[in-house]
Amino acid sequence: MTAPASDRSPDPSPWARLGVPLAASLTLGLAPFAPEPHIVGKLRWIAGGAVGMSSMDWFDVAMHGLPWLWLAGTAAELLWTRLRPAPRA
Repeated sequence: MTAPASDRSPDPSPWARLGVPLAASLTLGLAPFAPEPHIVGKLRWIAGGAVGMSSMDWFDVAMHGLPWLWLAGTAAELLWTRLRPAPRA
């Protein structure tokens, strides 16, 4: 049984929905930060042919890349819900 409409909490704002994925991307997705973000170095390695990459390196790319995929998916969902036409009654 669902709660009456008056008891439901309002949908969070788009910025509130992007907050956690954005924070995860900027912290976990970029760590360690010096001398360059870790994911940037891994993406350069892949762009260069991924010669010498082990399974640990691929796992590392996945772990540092997942927050960015989460952010992109959340942003795409928000855009999709704002840009699609309203359902006709």
